[in-house]
Amino acid sequence: MPAPHVVRPQGPPARRRQYWVAASFLVCVVLPLVLSVWYLWVRAADQYASTLAFTVRSEESTPTLELLGGLSEISGASSSDTDILYSYLHSQDIVAAIAGDLDLRAIWSRPGIGLRRGDPVFALDPEATIEDLVDHWQRKVKVFYDGGTGLIELRVLAFDPSEATAVAEQIYEKSSRMINALSDAAREDAISYARDEVALTLERLKEARQAMTTFRNRHQIVDPGAELEARIRLLGELQGQLVEAQVDLDMLLARPARNDVQLMNARQKIEMIERRISAERVRMGAEGGGAEGRAFSQLMGEFEVLAVEREFAEATHRAALAHFDAAQAEARRQSRYLAAHVRPTLAETARYPERGLLLLYVGLFLGLGWSIAVLSAYAVRDRG
Repeated sequence: MPAPHVVRPQGPPARRRQYWVAASFLVCVVLPLVLSVWYLWVRAADQYASTLAFTVRSEESTPTLELLGGLSEISGASSSDTDILYSYLHSQDIVAAIAGDLDLRAIWSRPGIGLRRGDPVFALDPEATIEDLVDHWQRKVKVFYDGGTGLIELRVLAFDPSEATAVAEQIYEKSSRMINALSDAAREDAISYARDEVALTLERLKEARQAMTTFRNRHQIVDPGAELEARIRLLGELQGQLVEAQVDLDMLLARPARNDVQLMNARQKIEMIERRISAERVRMGAEGGGAEGRAFSQLMGEFEVLAVEREFAEATHRAALAHFDAAQAEARRQSRYLAAHVRPTLAETARYPERGLLLLYVGLFLGLGWSIAVLSAYAVRDRG
């Protein structure tokens, strides 16, 4: 028959351990929870939330729509612009910019509510530095960004509902300015490039026209084409006169009674016409005559090259002017802007701090920390 189980009374060490476990629970869990309840419901000031939501939109014109009346196509948000804006909303730049228009230190310290009444958790030190202000900004301004849709939503907290709305409006205004600055920089780059292109093509056009003027002054020819036509026409007329003079000479030779004076005149006329024809052919063959003379065909080739260069310079300059006008027209139109689908709201109820949720978090943290500490202490004791 098995011996009955005998429950031995616990000794003083076991009771002391239970006492210290209970005491540590009271000190580490219960007391901090009580202090948290007192702080959250007695000392912590009510905070009001203002909500703002927007996205970055871009407006781009397409050639087809412009032909139909200059309409614009609205495109979606640019991910790069939205990422830049999201980073800007967490930066010191926007905090300093808004602090220049609104006294953020006064708004978030609230004399009579903040540190002066013992609220170092939710209030800001009135003498806080810009770094402290930026850290507090991260707590008072929550930014929620959906990378898939490009939507940005903000929640701004303040001890006064109108001040929360004012801060949200300043955030929207400063964000709009930043996006406009990005657009201005992009447009200025495009205009600067177009302006440089106009200056370059204008200089090229001046050089082409100057080369044409130099050519005309050097050879005393305004239009080699017209000059060539005039010389060809003159040569044709001289050849016609030569034929007529030769016919007249044949008629004189055919007469029974010859007149030596008329024959001599006819022969001299034919000789003079032939000499003139030869001179005109020389002028057409070697412009200027002599060793320095240049073939008229070569002059025509040079003139045509200069004319083509001038026409090309004029065409490129017209295209550059059109591009510059288009860039200026684009600069006058805002290509990026903020589209707010939720304007800054004005709260009527103080829903922050979320006391119940904060107390739950504190209780879970304290309970888990106390449990880990007790279990660790027992494990150490058992191993010893």
